[in-house]
Amino acid sequence: MLKIIADTERCVGAGQCVLSAPDVFDQDDDGVVTLLDETPGAEHADDVRQAALICPSQAITVQEG
Repeated sequence: MLKIIADTERCVGAGQCVLSAPDVFDQDDDGVVTLLDETPGAEHADDVRQAALICPSQAITVQEG
């Protein structure tokens, strides 16, 4: 099971997370990351890991357990 933590204070609004996993991430009116699903299913695991890897501000943490 995945648990995602998005640090909104660290987010720079690049939007790479939304492009990588649009079913899990979105952006508010200021471009800051918002979570649509804090505990996405296994079908989103690869996309979520990719989003965390390419986030330029490292604002996304993926916990697996």
